[in-house]
Amino acid sequence: MMTGRIPQRSDDDVIARPEREGEVLSLIRIWRQYYCSGYRCQVESGDAPGTVAAGRGGDGAGLDAQFSTHKEVFNELNQLLIHRLKLPQYFPYGSSSDDFQVLCHGPQLGVRMGWRGEGANDEMGAGALHCRDVVDVLACVRSARSAGSGVAEQSKGSSEVEGADWGSQGHSSTVRLLAARGRPVTAAPGSGALALPGWSDTIPCAFVRGGEVNARIVSWLMRLPGNENLVTEPTQALHQLYYDPNIENKNLAQKWLMQAQVSPQAWQFCWVLLSPEKVQEIQYFGASALHTKISRYWGDIPAEQYDTLKTQLFGQITRFASGPKIVLTRLCVALASLALNMMPEAWPAAVSEMVRMFQAEGAGVDGRARCLALLELLTVLPEEFQTSRLPQFRKGQQLLRQADSPGFIKAKVLKCLSSWVLLDVPLNESEGLLQECFAALCDPELFDTAVEAIVNAISQPDSQSELVLCRARRLFLFYGRSVAFVSRPAAACAVLAQSVLYEDAGAVVSRVRHSCRYVNTLLKLVPQVLQLQEQLRQAVQSGDMETSHGICRIAVALGENHSRALLEQVEQWQGFLALVNMIMFCTGIPGHYPVNETTSSLTLTFWYTLQDDIMSFEAEKQAVYLQVYRPVYFQLVDVLLHKAQFPSDEEYSSWSSDEKEQFRIYRVDISDTLMYVFEMLGVELLSNLYDKLGRLLTNTEQPSSWQHTEALLYGFQSIAETIDVNYSDVIPGLIGLIPRISINNVQLADTVMFTIGALAEWLADHPVMLSSVLPLVLHALGNPELSVSSVSTLKKICRECKHDLPPYAANIVAVSQEVLIKQIHKTSQCMWLMQALGFLLSALPVEEILRNLHSLITPYIQQLEKLADETPNPSNKLAIIHILGLLSNLFTTLDVTRQEEEGEGAPPVKTAPPEPGPNPVVVVLQQVFALIQTVLSKWLNDSQVVEAVCAIFEKSVKTLLHDFAPMVSQLSEMLGQMYSTIPQASALDLTRQMVHIFASETDHFPPIKALFELVTSVTLTLFQQGPRDHPDIVDSFMQLQAQVCFWKPDLFLSENLDVKAVFHCGVLSLKFPEAPTVKSTCLFFTELLPHCADTPPIGQVVQEDGKLLLQAVLEAVGGQASRSLMDQFAEVLFALNKHCFNCLALWLKEALQPQGFPSSRVSTEQKDTFSQQILRERVNKRRVKEIVKEFTLLCRGLHGTEYAADY
Repeated sequence: MMTGRIPQRSDDDVIARPEREGEVLSLIRIWRQYYCSGYRCQVESGDAPGTVAAGRGGDGAGLDAQFSTHKEVFNELNQLLIHRLKLPQYFPYGSSSDDFQVLCHGPQLGVRMGWRGEGANDEMGAGALHCRDVVDVLACVRSARSAGSGVAEQSKGSSEVEGADWGSQGHSSTVRLLAARGRPVTAAPGSGALALPGWSDTIPCAFVRGGEVNARIVSWLMRLPGNENLVTEPTQALHQLYYDPNIENKNLAQKWLMQAQVSPQAWQFCWVLLSPEKVQEIQYFGASALHTKISRYWGDIPAEQYDTLKTQLFGQITRFASGPKIVLTRLCVALASLALNMMPEAWPAAVSEMVRMFQAEGAGVDGRARCLALLELLTVLPEEFQTSRLPQFRKGQQLLRQADSPGFIKAKVLKCLSSWVLLDVPLNESEGLLQECFAALCDPELFDTAVEAIVNAISQPDSQSELVLCRARRLFLFYGRSVAFVSRPAAACAVLAQSVLYEDAGAVVSRVRHSCRYVNTLLKLVPQVLQLQEQLRQAVQSGDMETSHGICRIAVALGENHSRALLEQVEQWQGFLALVNMIMFCTGIPGHYPVNETTSSLTLTFWYTLQDDIMSFEAEKQAVYLQVYRPVYFQLVDVLLHKAQFPSDEEYSSWSSDEKEQFRIYRVDISDTLMYVFEMLGVELLSNLYDKLGRLLTNTEQPSSWQHTEALLYGFQSIAETIDVNYSDVIPGLIGLIPRISINNVQLADTVMFTIGALAEWLADHPVMLSSVLPLVLHALGNPELSVSSVSTLKKICRECKHDLPPYAANIVAVSQEVLIKQIHKTSQCMWLMQALGFLLSALPVEEILRNLHSLITPYIQQLEKLADETPNPSNKLAIIHILGLLSNLFTTLDVTRQEEEGEGAPPVKTAPPEPGPNPVVVVLQQVFALIQTVLSKWLNDSQVVEAVCAIFEKSVKTLLHDFAPMVSQLSEMLGQMYSTIPQASALDLTRQMVHIFASETDHFPPIKALFELVTSVTLTLFQQGPRDHPDIVDSFMQLQAQVCFWKPDLFLSENLDVKAVFHCGVLSLKFPEAPTVKSTCLFFTELLPHCADTPPIGQVVQEDGKLLLQAVLEAVGGQASRSLMDQFAEVLFALNKHCFNCLALWLKEALQPQGFPSSRVSTEQKDTFSQQILRERVNKRRVKEIVKEFTLLCRGLHGTEYAADY
């Protein structure tokens, strides 16, 4: 039975010097054989091994006799560990002759050894013990010593401990802590140690001062279950986890249970916890502990126990076949993990045997339950497979090496390897098989499969190991140790053991060792990849795209995933540089993407990664790398611009639309790469491009192709779009060169336009150059093939250079009006063009603005009048929306005053005084207002038309701000009539903007107040009819109410406003399923509650009905609302607590009193705790959010589960 035997630790718990490894392991085996028989050895410092205390089932005399047989052996072990392996004295205790105790606990007992500091070498040896338990104790000793603990010698310990007053102040909390776990603390008579019932070991007196046990020691002892309480302790901890109302106790219990299920004692208690009389929560923990031990500590299980464990698991699954389901699932997962660990050697036909076992009759389980259990097992088996680690590759490696193995067998092995390495198999562990994969690249039948396997293996995130190495080095330097310790893992462990950052030093040392192996594997892979260059060149010459693509994938995978680690190997710099040049060859592979080749695109991310790694080094090291790699990146620019060139017109016209789109995206990727490269090469790159373009355009003897010119301009455009080039001295020359370009191609013209647009900010600082480029832009405006590039460039110029454009305004407006009337551009480009004209007109005098506006929009007004008289139909609807959109976009940017942006949430402020007279936009709006009303009268039922109308006024209000004042009254009246007829969200949004700007102005307060009262009354009527069908209206209504609370709460003083009804609508809106609506409603209440004191109607309704709001919030927290909304509900609770504290205390008590509210999963104690925590926090909003999140997890039954991990 597995319950009777605890699997022992592996011999890897001790790291010894290589030359002493065999001797140490032999001694450890004897030592283990001795103490596992049930005795405890107590070896004192010095030559004598000491005495032996009675253990389980034996007397002292018999043990003395048995120990005498091993006396010399144990003495040798003691001397070897202390002196020959030179364990350093990093924890000095007073004088060098003091003895101190080190407690090493194994699975069943502890060994207390004296350790004399004399002769200890401060130079770190390679053989220091670093098993987890020892390191924990060393950390405890250090902690105790730093706190001033003294060392009690063995001869003095008895009297000191026996006389300790364990009820004295200062350590009573420690006693209570141990007593709470069912472990009374007593002095061990005559032993100089503290006896803890339930453990086979004691706490040495070195850890005790004045009767006080160091807290770290208590924590260490408490995280292992005792021998006598193997079942009661997990049961108590589970009860505490599920039913204790105190969150801190729950967290403590959860941490203890997580540690307990990975302890050696878990093998004993997990079976007992599966007993039928246990509740399902306890049974579930037992099954989980069983799975954890099997999946993570498989090496602890002796091979002879496999079948026994398998039989027991089958029996448990059969017993739980009828439920509970959660326990059955965990047991199936445990059996699946067992099967994956045993296959194929120990359990070759696992799946078929599983089916056979569940087909067998017996055990009193009906066939349906057995069938469901089998289906559950077969379901979790592949899922568990995805989380398992790959074993050694010996069989696959032999299959690949055998020359007579059939090709399909080798292909199957490669596919298997390719799948397994995706499960984060360390690179060094697959090194042997990778060598065989490289050999398989010569076989055309195996090439693709081998490439996939190599790329998958190389692409695994082992590069993180290099980060571990760096962290270890930094830590060593912090502690004043030599960086050379990285190559001495045992010494590294001893240093790490002193740091609170690494309690599990053994795991860290393991990762450091792995890092070294990982780098060695990388260095072996580089020459293997370089050997593929000849095969790559031959493939390129013969047009073998598949082979060149595969080899490129291998080179890029190695360089991209491990560039940092390879750069760090300074002595191997030539090898990595050769790899970089190989990738450069792949970047510049001949042919046009994606028709002639598809390889070059794979390399672009490598150049990002390499540059990032180089620029991340410290300045001195970075300068060295830049000397080597700057020339490489200049070469890269030439290669990329060559690859970005268009093919000939004839060839390009033969491409499909899909190929053209792929090429466009490819050029965008090249553009991003060039922009990134500029960060390394700087302005020297611009000079390089300018020189090439100048030579190209001025060389009359040898005319160049337009593709070459376009590619160089594309390089300028790529950099200028995102980088500030105002300081570059080559831009004036570039602007001067552009008019010299012979534009006889659409692609070249497009690039010229985009380049000019990218230089718009520079043109604003150098307006004299506008005359050189503006005619080109206006000419291109009439070409529908250049629609996007020409319109976007004109918009950028008008936005950035508007104050320098008045001399060109008439020409720009005339050309723009012509192309708009001809309708040669799509709708979106027409909208951009109107925005450009708005920027342009903003810089003109008012008279000129009105004159240009009249000529520009008169044709559209006339067309709109005609459409308003027609019967509504789909065709004229689109035309109306188009015209309204043109007006809206024009008014968005037409601003005759300069606007400064203020802080978020504050109204924008006009800094320049407006010219006398009405704003031109207002003049136009007043002229067309009656026409817009006519359009609305026929299209009021159409939300899209209403939205387009509201957009005109909303964008005008945002742009003009207080200059919109002349229209406030008539627009408020129109909005009221429109909303009264058919409520729509767009009308409420426009009302909100009006409140924001004009509610605080005395002259405009009456119409704003009347409008607010009207839309509120209409919306309240809508709530009575059923608001669920109008979540957009409710959302906009709540945003309007929040806006009023923030800017003008005086509106709630109106006698015509039913504040109580608005409050109840808000409570109802909190229960809507739409998240935006709930967020807006929470915002309303957080803005409303602060006015309880200064606005009587609000204070009265909160006093009377605030409990309803609290109940709605608690219902949402209890599980009625999405967890993503808990922060918003927490803010409402915080506002209630801050502004209605006395009422909230009473409301919470009354609301939480009913059984099962807000959730049946929370107890009365948990609700009381939640109430107390909320009432305690009136300042810290972040803490309230944490409390609400914890409580909602409890209400949903998710606290302590994996679903709450990322919450």
